[in-house]
Amino acid sequence: MAGNEHHHGDMDVSAQKAFYLGFMEFTKWNCLFLAALLVLLVVWFCTPGGVVPGLVSAVVVLALGWLALKKKPGASH
Repeated sequence: MAGNEHHHGDMDVSAQKAFYLGFMEFTKWNCLFLAALLVLLVVWFCTPGGVVPGLVSAVVVLALGWLALKKKPGASH
């Protein structure tokens, strides 16, 4: 048992860090696509506009979301 002592900070966590960052990227972009889909469906079915204004609204949401969520140069943490 003496050989299995835990030493704080000795474990390599690079795989866990990479998984976490990948999961956060996946979540971020999926939330944007879900928001665009919801805008499309709401404008299409809940307003008299129809499908074309819904598509335009969804594209606008995607464009603004992409501008807001893309990685900025020098934004490493």
